[in-house]
Amino acid sequence: MVKIFVVQESNFIARGPHQSHHLLERMVQRGHDVRVIDFDILWRNDEKREIVLSRRVITARPKAIPGADITVIRPTIIQLPVLEYVSLLASHGRELIRQLDEFRPDVVVGFGILNTRMAIALCHRRGIPFVSYVIDELHRLVPQKPFRGLARAVEGSSYANSDLVLSINEGLRDYTIQMGAPRERTKVIRAGVDLEWFDKADREKKRQELGLGEDDVVLFFMGWLYEFSGLKEVIDGLLEHRDVPTLKLLVLGKGDLWDYIEGFKAIEGMDERVITVGWQPYETIPDFIVAADICLLPAQKNEIMQNIVPIKMYEYMAAGKPVIATNLSGLVKEFGTGNGVIYIDEPEEAVPVAIELANNGKRDFFGRQARQCVELNDWESITDDFEQSLESIIHAN
Repeated sequence: MVKIFVVQESNFIARGPHQSHHLLERMVQRGHDVRVIDFDILWRNDEKREIVLSRRVITARPKAIPGADITVIRPTIIQLPVLEYVSLLASHGRELIRQLDEFRPDVVVGFGILNTRMAIALCHRRGIPFVSYVIDELHRLVPQKPFRGLARAVEGSSYANSDLVLSINEGLRDYTIQMGAPRERTKVIRAGVDLEWFDKADREKKRQELGLGEDDVVLFFMGWLYEFSGLKEVIDGLLEHRDVPTLKLLVLGKGDLWDYIEGFKAIEGMDERVITVGWQPYETIPDFIVAADICLLPAQKNEIMQNIVPIKMYEYMAAGKPVIATNLSGLVKEFGTGNGVIYIDEPEEAVPVAIELANNGKRDFFGRQARQCVELNDWESITDDFEQSLESIIHAN
């Protein structure tokens, strides 16, 4: 049994499932002991929040693997802009020392910036190996722009001083090397898929529940509805192409554009063209994906998205769906061409390309390509790789 301590600066309980949930819950299933320290980055959304939120220990219910509960420690935090970081340095620093001394982990895995850098220093003093796990260009996600330069420097220092740097795609691996990670200490562990999960999904039943007709061509997007997600452009494209009433959009998620989409549905005739379902239990996701015909990742080309390969890309493809996606460098590097991804230059192109794909009879062809591309990325093999990587770094120390 390996004792794994995870440090991150996002909400482990409310967000996801991300790569971390899939891997860590499977590690728990395999008998390993996992503990997480996190930070509720969503505190700004709570209008009734307390200024000072005291330390809490929470049992995180599983998002991917039934029965794989994980203990999450959320240290005291001051829920005010800027002071959140000051309090994080103090409270997370104390908690890190406490957990390293009491939990005595075999390895520490970091997904954050500030608490990751503190954890690396503490681990080095105690001879505990540290692994940075990279799923984003983290400094770009800092809400306050003036702090991003400092965050970038801290992030780069963490990669340079980690015993191992894992990335979820080649684009992010190149990014970590540019940021200071020694190439020989970097490795890619991609996102996984559960093919059987999608094979059991019931397309016809879900389409009936959603009120979809046999001739409807359904575009699908799931996840957080960021302003830069490209969904606004897709919505505008549907309005522009009123003459194709069988082309519909199914949106699963919540976020910044929710009110915009709901407002669009108030336009006469458009409430039948767009279906919004909000967040859904993870186990129901395959039914929604297989109910669709074409999946979307029409993100705007910004710095945040350039090297990102969201886990939903693999899930879309595992369901055998063609994917219309902006030609972001990370996606192109990961999937190349001929693998069921139809690239566009701008989000505005998503609807016209979808109409063309609906009419040219190639949907199934691209869907088969997509499925074949990810068939070897099963979660058990991915977890094997993760488990072996941790064990190797533990034995090397």
